[in-house]
Amino acid sequence: MARLADYFVLVAFGPHPRGSGEGQGQILQRFPEKDWEDNPFPQGIELFCQPSGWQLCPERNPPTFFVAVLTDINSERHYCACLTFWEPVESTQEVVCTEDGTEKEDEANEGGQARLSSTAPAQPGQLFAPKTLVLVSRLDHTEVFRNSLGLIYAIHVEGLNVCLENVIGNLLTCTVPLAGGSQRTISLGAGDRQVIQTPLVDSLPVSRCSVALLFRQLGITNVLSLFCAALTEHKVLFLSRSYQRLADACRGLLALLFPLRYSFTYVPILPAQLLEVLSTPTPFIIGVNAAFQAETQELLDVIVADLDGGTVTVPECVHIPPLPEPLQSQTHNVLSMVLDPELELADLAFPPPTTSASSLKMQDKELRAVFLRLFAQLLQGYRWCLHIVRIHPEPVIRFHKAAFLGQRGLVEDDFLMKVLEGMAFAGFVSERGVPYRSTDLFDELVAHEVARMRADENHPHRVLRHVQELAEQLYKNENPYPAVAMHKVQRPGEASHLRRTHRPFPRLDEGTVQWIVDQAAAKMQGAPPAVKAERRTTVPSGPPMTAILERCSGPHINSARRLEVVRNCISYVFEGKMLEAKKLLPAVLRALKGRAARRCLAHELHLHVQQNRAVLDHQQFDFVVRMMNCCLQDCTSLDEHGIAAALLPLVTVFCRKLSPGVTQFAYSCVQEHVVWSTPQFWEAMFYGDVQTHIRALYLEPADDRLSPSQEVGEAQSQDDERSALDVASEQRRLWPTLSREKQQELVQKEESTVFSQAIHYANRMSYLLLPLDSSKSRLLRERAGLGDLESASNSLVTNSMAGSVAESYDTESGFEDAETCDVAGAVVRFINRFVDKVCTESGVTSDHLKGLHVMVPDIVQMHIETLEAVHRESKRLPPIQKPKLLRPRLLPGEECVLDGLRVYLLPDGREEGVGGSGGGPALLPAEGAVFLTTYRVIFTGMPTDPLVGEQVVVRSFPVAALTKEKRISVQTPVDQLLQDGLQLRSCTFQLLKMAFDEEVGSDSAELFRKQLHKLRYPTDIRGTFAFTLGSAHTPGRPPRVAKDKGPSLRTLSRNLVKNAKKTIGRQYVTRKKYNPPGWEHRGQPPPEDQEDEISVSEELEPSTLTPSSALKPSDRMTMSSLVERACCRDYQRLGLGTLSSSLSRAKSEPFRISPVNRMYAICRSYPGLLIVPQSIQDNALQRVSRCYRQNRFPVVCWRSGRSKAVLLRSGGLHGKGVVGLFKAQNTPSPGQTQADSSSLEQEKYLQAVVSSMPRYADSSGRNTLSSFSSAHMGSHGKWSSVRASGRSSGLGADVGSRLAGRDLLSTPHTNGTPPDSGFLRPQRAALYIIGDKAQLKGVRPDPLQQWELVPIEVFEARQVKASFKKLLKACVPGCPATEPSAASFLRSLEDSEWLIQIHKLLQISVLVVELLDSGSSVLVSLEDGWDITTQVVSLVQLLSDPFYRTLEGFRLLVEKEWLSFGHRFSHRGAHTLAGQSSGFTPVFLQFLDCVHQVHLQFPMEFEFSQFYLKFLGYHHASRRFRTFLLDSDYERIELGLLYEEKGERRGQLPCRSVWEYVDRLSKRTPMFYNYTYAPEDTEVLRPYSNVSNLKVWDFYTEETLAEGPPYDWELAQGPPEPPEEERPDGGAPQSRRRVVWPCYDSRPRVQPDAISRLLEELQRLETELGRPSERWKDTWDRVKAAQRLEGRQDGRGTPSSLLVSTVPHHRRSLGVYLQEGPVGSTLSLSLDSDQSSGSTTSSSRQAARRSTSTLYSQFQTAESENRSYEGTLYKKGAFMKPWKARWFVLDKTKHQLRYYDHRVDTECKGVIDLAEVETVAPGTPTIGAPKTVDEKAFFDVKTTRRVYNFCAQDVPSAQQWVDRIQSCLSDA
Repeated sequence: MARLADYFVLVAFGPHPRGSGEGQGQILQRFPEKDWEDNPFPQGIELFCQPSGWQLCPERNPPTFFVAVLTDINSERHYCACLTFWEPVESTQEVVCTEDGTEKEDEANEGGQARLSSTAPAQPGQLFAPKTLVLVSRLDHTEVFRNSLGLIYAIHVEGLNVCLENVIGNLLTCTVPLAGGSQRTISLGAGDRQVIQTPLVDSLPVSRCSVALLFRQLGITNVLSLFCAALTEHKVLFLSRSYQRLADACRGLLALLFPLRYSFTYVPILPAQLLEVLSTPTPFIIGVNAAFQAETQELLDVIVADLDGGTVTVPECVHIPPLPEPLQSQTHNVLSMVLDPELELADLAFPPPTTSASSLKMQDKELRAVFLRLFAQLLQGYRWCLHIVRIHPEPVIRFHKAAFLGQRGLVEDDFLMKVLEGMAFAGFVSERGVPYRSTDLFDELVAHEVARMRADENHPHRVLRHVQELAEQLYKNENPYPAVAMHKVQRPGEASHLRRTHRPFPRLDEGTVQWIVDQAAAKMQGAPPAVKAERRTTVPSGPPMTAILERCSGPHINSARRLEVVRNCISYVFEGKMLEAKKLLPAVLRALKGRAARRCLAHELHLHVQQNRAVLDHQQFDFVVRMMNCCLQDCTSLDEHGIAAALLPLVTVFCRKLSPGVTQFAYSCVQEHVVWSTPQFWEAMFYGDVQTHIRALYLEPADDRLSPSQEVGEAQSQDDERSALDVASEQRRLWPTLSREKQQELVQKEESTVFSQAIHYANRMSYLLLPLDSSKSRLLRERAGLGDLESASNSLVTNSMAGSVAESYDTESGFEDAETCDVAGAVVRFINRFVDKVCTESGVTSDHLKGLHVMVPDIVQMHIETLEAVHRESKRLPPIQKPKLLRPRLLPGEECVLDGLRVYLLPDGREEGVGGSGGGPALLPAEGAVFLTTYRVIFTGMPTDPLVGEQVVVRSFPVAALTKEKRISVQTPVDQLLQDGLQLRSCTFQLLKMAFDEEVGSDSAELFRKQLHKLRYPTDIRGTFAFTLGSAHTPGRPPRVAKDKGPSLRTLSRNLVKNAKKTIGRQYVTRKKYNPPGWEHRGQPPPEDQEDEISVSEELEPSTLTPSSALKPSDRMTMSSLVERACCRDYQRLGLGTLSSSLSRAKSEPFRISPVNRMYAICRSYPGLLIVPQSIQDNALQRVSRCYRQNRFPVVCWRSGRSKAVLLRSGGLHGKGVVGLFKAQNTPSPGQTQADSSSLEQEKYLQAVVSSMPRYADSSGRNTLSSFSSAHMGSHGKWSSVRASGRSSGLGADVGSRLAGRDLLSTPHTNGTPPDSGFLRPQRAALYIIGDKAQLKGVRPDPLQQWELVPIEVFEARQVKASFKKLLKACVPGCPATEPSAASFLRSLEDSEWLIQIHKLLQISVLVVELLDSGSSVLVSLEDGWDITTQVVSLVQLLSDPFYRTLEGFRLLVEKEWLSFGHRFSHRGAHTLAGQSSGFTPVFLQFLDCVHQVHLQFPMEFEFSQFYLKFLGYHHASRRFRTFLLDSDYERIELGLLYEEKGERRGQLPCRSVWEYVDRLSKRTPMFYNYTYAPEDTEVLRPYSNVSNLKVWDFYTEETLAEGPPYDWELAQGPPEPPEEERPDGGAPQSRRRVVWPCYDSRPRVQPDAISRLLEELQRLETELGRPSERWKDTWDRVKAAQRLEGRQDGRGTPSSLLVSTVPHHRRSLGVYLQEGPVGSTLSLSLDSDQSSGSTTSSSRQAARRSTSTLYSQFQTAESENRSYEGTLYKKGAFMKPWKARWFVLDKTKHQLRYYDHRVDTECKGVIDLAEVETVAPGTPTIGAPKTVDEKAFFDVKTTRRVYNFCAQDVPSAQQWVDRIQSCLSDA
């Protein structure tokens, strides 16, 4: 029983001592006057009676009531019920009070209620003072207090005949039960009756309607925010004008927090005078009158809830962690179902009749039930994480937070982490952790209902039913007898407060009241004390916990198979089967990523411990340590999964003998983990062990207690099942029954147990904290823990591995002893701090604690001495075997410069390699070695992730492609040590981010850098791989003298002209339609017997050219080579002129080939032969060239076959020149200077170009674009739409279409699509000069000129370089992005502006194509004429001329425009030391990217595949071939590169030219061929150029980690086989399935396209049948021919296969069509374009069309004209060699029998000279001969050297061969 009220107080208004208008409260009377012993009178009540301050009021307000809460020093709450009424001020008071009182009248409007205007007006100037009746109680019975105070007021106001002293006396002596659900009727002696009901369980809060009201005022989201804020210890402030509402809101919030108790400042109503409390640093829940809202504005960290406005304001600096999902959303949904049941029915077509909503009180309980369920879900299984540290004399309980978070799967959750660390939860543990106590609703719920809640999760109605059941229980708890609650209390009449007749509240007689109180006290003393009978029981623990959200932990879910692997491996280790164990180890390390496997490992290791130590041999020890380290490396500092805890006992058990008397334990090898330096881990471990021992302490005497009937075994098993909490509960139950001695004994035993554990742990901690080599103190510095603890009290220790804590001990001193002591000192301090904490908490006596402090330094010192011996001996062990280095495969001729340095390849920003969004395994980081060869930097290794440990990772790039190298400092992935590293970035889009292994010294790393630098930037171009390659590997050849490296320039120029004529003449005689010469023609001299067939008029300038008879044969050979080079062959095809220097030259040809630059005297960077207008003399060219940069004067490089317009290229203009000419037209010139004459020459030159065009030969009626009014063309003149920056594409988006007046003629096309070619006006300039805007500034075009200037803005080479750098960073970022997303890649791609430059190039090219197509010539004259000019000119030719879209044509284009016309490959690629500063500028790569964009849009127009472009892109930077070295033909001749002796290239010499390499590969495999090639002859391509139409080239983003870049074919294809063997192309297809990983495998190779697969299959079958396999090209052409034939036989003129549409834009991006044939629909590739739709094309067009097969007609043998007879024969190899099918050719002319590998081969494998043949006779089959052939088909040829055995395919052909050879012999 307890007193209902402790004190009754009467407080009145009193003047302020300083005389201000503010008054103050004065206590007039209080009863009882003496303080109760158990409950002193609370101070400061007068402040809380009038929270807004004591003020006088001009009118009488109605009485108000509220309950304030005061908290005393013992955290006891006192409820102060205050009833305030107003009385007129007596005159004496009025005098004292100044008039200021009236100013405050508004604030005195107490509680915010409306004033009632008095019916009887008070006297003017009459003031009223407040007076308050206060009841102080420790019980919270608000309604009873309201009624009781109301009764006293009513007696006073109504003047009832009742003695107030009696009423108050009765009130103070009334006692009520505390809890238990009893009810008590009380009466205060005024004819009143009140029923007091006590709650059933006093631990459940009583909320009445406060929670429901709180939700009504603020809404669900806001209340949830406040709930989380209060739980995570934030400051919460409520504002309202009503005090009662403030009190209710605070009460409601506290009720929601149950079962946690709020333990911080709690003031539901804060008086105005105490507002500074709000700036306290501690958390609080406080209510303040809304009148003071302004004062709360500047609080920066307070969450303000405005109850009247319904808002919650959270400051910016405050983060409230939300509930973990899915609880947050589930709770929100259930709350909305409770608060708004109509919501579920709102959408129903036939809503049920409205159901009555539950009453406010019931709704309140339902809301609380929701939160009760929430806590049950959050804290489910919490009892399994309690550690009982002491049972007697009082239970000491600790909570294992890490284990709880780990098992719930919420380690990362901010909310739960903060809750568990909070004070409220600490209180919860100490209150509810007790194993033996009375239980309540929450205990039942968390123990028994969790499974039900989980099952109901997805069934809202079942959840709601559960909530209602809980609500019923909560309601029943507050209202055990709902029907009886009848009160009868006198109330004052309506408006009684306004009556004038009031007398003031009388002074009461203290004596009377005191007498009543004393009487009651005497009676109470006589009565026995009412002891509340608590029903205490063992608290149920409930089911073990489960994860809140069943997270599927990806690839690490441990199947039984994985655990089996772990078990097997460990048993192999302990059985000594090391080989078996080694095989399993990678799989075990992979499995140990999963939690179950780590637990399994710890369990298995425990089984192998016999006594207290297990001695292993070295190998076993290494295995065990490695597995332990693997387990521990994923442990966080909290060790939430208990792995470190399970391994801790084992690390002090497993050991190995190093030498007699020296044993090394496993702990010295597993110290590098952050978990060991975390105090929380050690505390949890300590408490766990103490609990185990204390449980054992009470289970030991079990045997004595057994009754004879029980079996011992049973008892034991029962004991084993009992948890420590159960044991503790039992002990607490028995405790009161034990004798005092027994109690003392148990307490002592427990204390000793804790003490012995503390000593044990001091030892354990010294084991794991002292490094093996204590002289270095390295361990401490790398694990931040120990040092940081010097400064940290008990805060969470930082787990940053790299944090240096050198400050905390003197490592600078340099003395080894000092450092050792420091390590020891830090460890001693760490252990002492731990010992202090745990011993104080678990009640160890102070004597024992002092003893421990003395012991710890000795333990540490002793351990250091032991370690010194271990360290000394361990150094003598042989080093651990690291994984074997995988040697990379090298190209023929590639040599290793630096052997493998051990490194880790770390992941960069590309997430594919680390199993990112694309899935797949984490291939990086990988452990291996980096090799430096003469050609490449190569990393080979294996992933460190054991999941993919069996794969090999290769990443390499050519040394020449290195663009940036920087030193970095990174953590190694395995042991997390900080190591030096290197980051190498290459322009082939590879990045090597490497950390050197600790065994690699800094000098080795430095040597690597130096060698790399030396190889990357050789001093001379001859130092590059392409040069060293050939010479190093032909040992028999003497080194060439420098003079011999090529014919001199003089000789060359002599021979140039003659041979050019010869070649050109021959070509013209032999063919009209140009067919490029075969591959093998290109490098060889014309056959001798043709030497003089064609006569060319020799009109030579005697000064420079000598007759051909003076030429030596070798010179003649090299000369033909020059003329056969790209330029001349191409000019020949285009019909661009003849070579002649005499005056009698043919006037019919508008252009001629001029040898003026044969000595490279006019322009070093141009080729030797140039196309110039027929009418221009050679000597004039010298003067023209001076006007142009680098002397690169305009020369013709292409002519349109249709419009005959020509494309010219040149460098940009110098200041003088056309521009100067136009500018200075009208100024009189003082005299003809040399510059002026040059300008005139230049003008003449341009005029000559214009005249040489057929349609402009007559100068009449010339009309240029300049006649268009420039007003239409925009502010920048008519060419304004060619924009510089790709960004401002609004105006000039589609140049190709709108330039040259398109704006005026039609609406612009979308998408940058060009219009039809016919759009241009007929009147156009004959020649457009496309020049740089900057050069042509201020030019005034003259309408009389026939040319027009097109000024455009272009980017410079340095912009290309900068853009490429950014592109590299975007595609291959150096470090992982903070938030990897597609958007961040696209953003950095956009910033690079690479695609904008591509767009610009395509835009200009399409413009030029349009102009040429319409018949105007174009001169491209940009920058120096060798970068952007080359790009534009090449693109224009590619778009305009289908020939350049073939393999042969593209080669010619690159050789002509890029190589001959002097693009500076060496300079732009920074090939030598001199070019290092200029950096890598990928102009050629940009051109290839443009071609790739066009290829994507027109896939059927190109004979070569995308791979061909990537191949060239890779090798133009790789320096593997000599093709892309040096800056011009002049430099190549100087080095003797252009004319290498062709004779030396027999056998398997490495290719020096990329083209030769492509040829070889093309014969072997169709990798460069595009099967969808089906060209339209007349097709001029007009690609879309807008950035939105461009795609990022996959060359930049793809990589193949299985074998490195796929562009060195030998490396990708397996080891090269000896040349004698025939190599089937890929062999039999493998039937077994395999996984193709992105970023690892090369997909095209693993899954070749259908046609390649079929061709491979054919070859394989032919080989199996023993037939010589055909070339893939022959097979392909045959299939196409057959298909064409089939189409013609169809009878309807349309073939049944696919038709290729002739509509040009339909061909864009489509290679496949579906055509309904006669028999259903057939889908096949269009194999050739000869079948135009409807086959209506004219025969002439058919004739003009070249079949695709002609592209490969180059593969005829060089001696085709000398083949008398040919066919296949089997030939027996030399001794012990097998029979092989070969292609034999009988050549009567040369009197030879030659044989080749294949029919189409150019190089013969061998020659049998017929002069040496003695006899041809029938032969006999030998071993290995073809089985199916008749014996008579064998014949032998006997020569003077040996006998050749042959076999034909059948008898007749054998006979024929014998006859042919015989006839040859007889002819001879």
